[in-house]
Amino acid sequence: MNVLFLCTGNSCRSILAEATFNHLAPQGWTAVSAGSKPAGYVHPRSLALLAREGIATEGYHSKSWDALPVTPDIVVTVCASAAGETCPAYLGPALRTHWGVEDPAHATGTDAEIDAAFMTAYRILRARIEAFLALPLDELQADRARLKAGLDRIGTLLL
Repeated sequence: MNVLFLCTGNSCRSILAEATFNHLAPQGWTAVSAGSKPAGYVHPRSLALLAREGIATEGYHSKSWDALPVTPDIVVTVCASAAGETCPAYLGPALRTHWGVEDPAHATGTDAEIDAAFMTAYRILRARIEAFLALPLDELQADRARLKAGLDRIGTLLL
């Protein structure tokens, strides 16, 4: 199964989700990430946080949803509509869910406050990914309605 984590810039949240998912996922499950308007770079704080968490950072780059290396089975948008972001709408034949997370790239304040915003986004995404991977995936692959309900429920989890 291929999971696409999608946002606008593909520099922070979707990269954090892609790397974390690939770090934790069982064999046969793979994540990619993309943006509708890619920033063209991965935010250095995202890479630094992943490295501190022991998650490989090689090969991650900001990319467009127009050039996906796989066809996604599941699309998870991670934009935070509360911030006035416009979430891209993936129109392909995939199961879609929304896990809104505030964009740490827009955080302001001291270095510690900005790092805390990145850590908050990462912790929310990791908790949701762990909940996703704890679902009975083998049985839910055949029951898309139950899988979607589970993924939608996970999107409401905070810390």
